[in-house]
Amino acid sequence: MYLFVVNKNSGNGRGYRVWTKISKILDERNIPYQHIFTQSAEQAHTLLMEKLSTSVKWLAVGVVGGDGTINSLLPALRDSGVPLAVFPSGSGNDTARGFHIPMETTAALEVMLAGLPKTTDMIAISGQSALTALAVGFDAEVAHNVNRSRYKKICNAFGLGRLAYVIGVFHTLLTFRPAQLTVECDGVTHNYSSAWLTAVNNVISYGGGLAICPQAITDDGLLDICIVHDCSRLKLLMLFPTLLYGGHTRLPFVTMLRGKNISVHSSLPRLALGDGEHLTSTPLTASIDPGVLQVMCPHPG
Repeated sequence: MYLFVVNKNSGNGRGYRVWTKISKILDERNIPYQHIFTQSAEQAHTLLMEKLSTSVKWLAVGVVGGDGTINSLLPALRDSGVPLAVFPSGSGNDTARGFHIPMETTAALEVMLAGLPKTTDMIAISGQSALTALAVGFDAEVAHNVNRSRYKKICNAFGLGRLAYVIGVFHTLLTFRPAQLTVECDGVTHNYSSAWLTAVNNVISYGGGLAICPQAITDDGLLDICIVHDCSRLKLLMLFPTLLYGGHTRLPFVTMLRGKNISVHSSLPRLALGDGEHLTSTPLTASIDPGVLQVMCPHPG
């Protein structure tokens, strides 16, 4: 039996359209399933916990929604042994990108039904979890502004979720101020006099496909960290096109780190978003949570 958690409102209503297509295929192929409709993270978590506590043997939990919907379900899925199947229908869809899940609904369904469960790490942040990335500073502020904006709904309506983040960058540049930053990674301290952002990643991309940590591997037991510091607003703006292919890692004002544990202290309070959701603020600590989740992925090759 397959279980689906459906956020009908994700992607400005795309979630419901995706679910309609999935359920039609399942019914035509006589594949047994149950589904849950949800309109909030709290409701999704509660309903999934109830379903997982029953005697039903769930083959996988398919999440129809964005990265935020998936994030709300991580505590229930962690160590459950039930694989997560991703049906991208949000704005960023970086979970799908990180695990090579097709954006097309029928292809994503085939991954759920015939793919391979892959054991993956997560990021632990003060009793909370993230699957893709923890954004601290400018990048978190961009996502926060996008989530509260009108232009996000407009972009989603036209299937242009990534464009909303591009607009968000310009929006945030108007007010954001860099600050002194101290990052400790596996006991080694790094100090920066004027830092813009710290990205702590488990997958390659965030923010709708920006390859912030191109060397990240989801099951290597390590966090990949990108720190952007000591540069002007113009240089920061010029950095973003290089994120599409990972070229930023060669720039002198970008520092890449890897480790199992990290702490971040800033002279100005900074938002910290996990999977695009507001989790905490600085100062903060994060660590790798190795091998605690299974994700349905396409067959290699």
